Amino acid sequence: MLQSSDPNPTSNSDDTAPIELIDGEIGGGLLLVCDHACNRIPAEYADLGLSSDELASHVAYDIGVRGVTVELARLTGAPAIMTRFSRLLIDPNRGEDDPTLVMRIADGSVIPANAAVGKDEIDRRIATYHAPYHEALDHLIGRAIEAGKPPAIFSVHSFTPRFKRTPRPWQATILWDCDPRLPKPLLDALKAEGDLVVGENVPYSGKLRGDTLYRHATRRGLAHALIELRQDVIADPDSQLQWGQRLARILQEIMKTPGLNEIRHYGSSTAG
Repeated sequence: MLQSSDPNPTSNSDDTAPIELIDGEIGGGLLLVCDHACNRIPAEYADLGLSSDELASHVAYDIGVRGVTVELARLTGAPAIMTRFSRLLIDPNRGEDDPTLVMRIADGSVIPANAAVGKDEIDRRIATYHAPYHEALDHLIGRAIEAGKPPAIFSVHSFTPRFKRTPRPWQATILWDCDPRLPKPLLDALKAEGDLVVGENVPYSGKLRGDTLYRHATRRGLAHALIELRQDVIADPDSQLQWGQRLARILQEIMKTPGLNEIRHYGSSTAG
């Protein structure tokens, strides 16, 4: 079970805010999103019945992504929005009708406090954590559009080095659906780095109806992409800084592309 030395995510913070915002140039054309930045479980949930080791592992959050996002925001000047609650409490990267919105089992382990969770409690978690995150993101996008520059949205996630016993060879992958404006140049730029194995729509798919990018970017016609970084390459603060610097350099060049900040509707392969 992979764990991180990242000191930022925490499961016992006194700060109960469900969202962490980094101020940036709202009309700069880029918005950073980090759905699984934190492993925090509010005290009232008693760690969902999980051990400290489980909460420090990849099952509770995306290891390394907060540090990467913070450095990326610093270097690009882009605003960033990040969660301050664990996806085990409720997953902000799922639609409210998704059966995996509140996970009963994660990575083969039962989540004790979620095993028999009912509709009333799920609705409470939506109102307290899930909805405020999406409302804040929607507000940021609205402000950017009002400023005259619809933002390209870049979402940062991470994945484990192995699935069961099978190694995952990619250090970075790009997930996307139908809008190629940001994913294609990102893929080209990452491959051109020369020292990376780069994947596309692996180990997950960017074609997920109801996820954050579908909800806020696809439906609004905003350019967008999701990067998945392998957790062992961003497991410590130094490597997170290095990846933030690499991605900032790449994104700053890509953001010069004409049409990236225009509203264009490409639809979704999930529509039906």
